[in-house]
Amino acid sequence: MKKRIGSYPSVRTEGGGRAVVSQAGSVLLVETVRKAGLDTAISAALTPWRKPRAVHDPGKILLDVALAAALGGDCLADVGMLRAEPAVFGPVASDPTVSRLIDTLAASGDRALQAIRAARAEARERVWRLADRDAPDADGTVTVDLDGVLVIAHFDKEDAAPTWKRTWGHHPLLGFVDHGPGGTGEPVAALLRPGNAGSNTATDHITATQLALAQLPKKYRRGRQTLIRTDSAGGTHDFVSWLAKRGRWLSYSVGMTVTEAIHEHVLKVPAPAWTPAVETNGEVRDGAWVAELTGRLLDGWPTGMRLIVRKERPHPGAQLRITDADGMRITCFATNTADRPIAELELRHRLRARAEDRIRAARTTGLRNLPLHHTAQNKVWLEIVQIALDLLAWMPMLALTGQARLFEPRRLRFRLFSAAGQLVTTGRRRILRLARHWPWTDEITAALERLALLPNPG
Repeated sequence: MKKRIGSYPSVRTEGGGRAVVSQAGSVLLVETVRKAGLDTAISAALTPWRKPRAVHDPGKILLDVALAAALGGDCLADVGMLRAEPAVFGPVASDPTVSRLIDTLAASGDRALQAIRAARAEARERVWRLADRDAPDADGTVTVDLDGVLVIAHFDKEDAAPTWKRTWGHHPLLGFVDHGPGGTGEPVAALLRPGNAGSNTATDHITATQLALAQLPKKYRRGRQTLIRTDSAGGTHDFVSWLAKRGRWLSYSVGMTVTEAIHEHVLKVPAPAWTPAVETNGEVRDGAWVAELTGRLLDGWPTGMRLIVRKERPHPGAQLRITDADGMRITCFATNTADRPIAELELRHRLRARAEDRIRAARTTGLRNLPLHHTAQNKVWLEIVQIALDLLAWMPMLALTGQARLFEPRRLRFRLFSAAGQLVTTGRRRILRLARHWPWTDEITAALERLALLPNPG
């Protein structure tokens, strides 16, 4: 008797399989595009760039590249995985056609970018209406987090420069709408900058905030119901004054650099003035306290600004900084939210760390590198990445429930999108049968049923 050697079964492979669909679970993204009306919105927006007698619609081409990025692609050529499955994705343009469109849009500058952004904003407003109680504005407020990210370039691309981490590349400034603890987040701004762009440049933060506000429904583009959160890079006079300007009235929660003056005031805060910090479950955070600073420190800043400091025992092995005091790690932020306990405001600001999760998801969705050479081309690529991230946020919001709604892109790809299926044609109908043994087949089919119940655009 011959004994099998090895840990895995030996499988004989042959080509020529029929009606087999790989990445069958990606129909979730296709249905999300349809229900959001994103396909018609982008096609209409890019009509000026459609040449007479063109076979492929520019909006469809751009969406195909975005879908490829959502499925894990990181360059234009990865649209080939969609081209191999016409039964799911329809006709997909060739690589040269895709490249020519990107060049054409790049040559149009801001005009093309504004058209794409307008289509995204239109679809976003519809998705939020469809999501209803699961939408990020379900409580009547919207939180936008701004943060910078370093994108490494391994050769001399246009505007690539040395970064503050002694690497080489670009330093985009991104904005995300926070979905809170029950969801992920979606991109609303991406400002491409050289690698040596300053972290605390007020002009860039203002521009990124303007891009983000333009993506929100009109009622959230001004007023206290919209909160802008940043780290200490946003703690500049110009940016805070712009946020609080009369007629704009945005809420803000921005990190502040611990200056020598702030450090001196922290040392003078009496012990009774320190309030225990809290966790998300309402319990006291061990070894952390918060206090509000007043007096001359607020001179020159907008009226109504509150300056809140936090001291916490550093983690074991952490090295103290010169701005720390009495063996405590000191951090500081400013906000114009009144009549709320400082511990609650500090917790709200600390939750800005969720933006790091959004950046990690963006890196796995086309932002690991900028694949094109010219800055104008990479600006179009950033819009494509944002469309992909939009779809990866909208699909769970509309179709998934429970823990599955919190899946990050990698987990969505491994568990849902990568499911295999068989395409069966009966009469005039095409049915995609998913693998019965796949553990998440029920999750996919239930999500498709929820999407099917949503009304179609128009």
